[in-house]
Amino acid sequence: MFDVIVVGAGFSGAVFAERCASVKGLKVLIIEQREHIAGNCFDYHDQHDVLIHKYGPHIFHTAKQDVWAYLSQFTNWREYQHEVLASIDNKLIPVPFNLNSLKLWYVEAEADKLKEKLVSRYGYGHKIGIQTLRETDDGELKALAELIYEKVFVNYTSKQWGVSPEDISPEVIARVPVYISTDNRYFQDEYQAIPADGYTSLFESMLSHPNIELELGQNAMEMIRLDKATGGILFRGEPFQGKVVFTGMIDELFDFEFGELAYRSLQFQFENHHKESFQTNATVNYPNDHLYTRITEFKKITGQVTDTTTIVKEFPQDYDRNDEHKNVPYYPMFNAKNEKLYSAYRTLTERYESLIVFGRLGDFKYYNMDDAVKRSLDVFETVYMSN
Repeated sequence: MFDVIVVGAGFSGAVFAERCASVKGLKVLIIEQREHIAGNCFDYHDQHDVLIHKYGPHIFHTAKQDVWAYLSQFTNWREYQHEVLASIDNKLIPVPFNLNSLKLWYVEAEADKLKEKLVSRYGYGHKIGIQTLRETDDGELKALAELIYEKVFVNYTSKQWGVSPEDISPEVIARVPVYISTDNRYFQDEYQAIPADGYTSLFESMLSHPNIELELGQNAMEMIRLDKATGGILFRGEPFQGKVVFTGMIDELFDFEFGELAYRSLQFQFENHHKESFQTNATVNYPNDHLYTRITEFKKITGQVTDTTTIVKEFPQDYDRNDEHKNVPYYPMFNAKNEKLYSAYRTLTERYESLIVFGRLGDFKYYNMDDAVKRSLDVFETVYMSN
């Protein structure tokens, strides 16, 4: 009945399925273990009629014109420029740290002096890594860098990744930007918006093609079996001649043959408050206080007008596939051990000519939403359009 079986109804799987159906006229079955489509982008109206993101806030932004054009087929957009504040020493300052943060942190004369040094040395509008600033030969800029490192970065990152400050990898530190600008936006991409009717609605439109069939709440690993002896794939006990696209956890696909890849998970605490507004910005980070890392207020993202407001607090935690409260793999843990383990699993995929593995979990990479869409479009082009 089907030409393609896609495992996973997040962006990676849904985009590939839509392209197969719309461009090639193929019949596609999507198998999704959750009871809903849209993966971690799933949103819905809570009991107070506030549109919330079940798996934490998702802010769409991209510099990729082709991704923007593609998704715009399935949704209208609400323009939204995301700004984040951090609660530090009883002040709310913009992050990433910028020239406005500087003004809030220092008295005017000192802020102006540091601003002049930053602009003179690095140029207005440029982003520099915190580690670069820490290694400067200017004593005052070095002191500024250490303050940013200690107050904004190190404790937040320790909570997020579950490691002590001294165990934070240099690669992670190097990616922390200081923005020599008064632009408070968290992202500077050309396209920044939220699907006007929500992400779930976008996915419903994307998957509405008559050639696409969905099976929700199903465990694909109980239906699909890889035959090591022949390099073939069985679907419900019968040889399957089409393509199998797997966007789930690559180690699970091979029954954890070499061991488990490591992830960090999150626990979300939703609260509804009987007030129109809870905080000044959509997201406020808490690097140095509380067990949670940030609070997000959804109405400030979606633009909804309601009498109450719903917020979510994010608590980072270890991942455990056997614990229903910790079994969502959000962030791959990048280290030498996991890179070697992933490479071993990736090599196994080469045994199966009709197997295609990619996506955030399949590639063991952290993808923004636009990265996931782009990766899926590119894989489709390679598989079906390159010949």
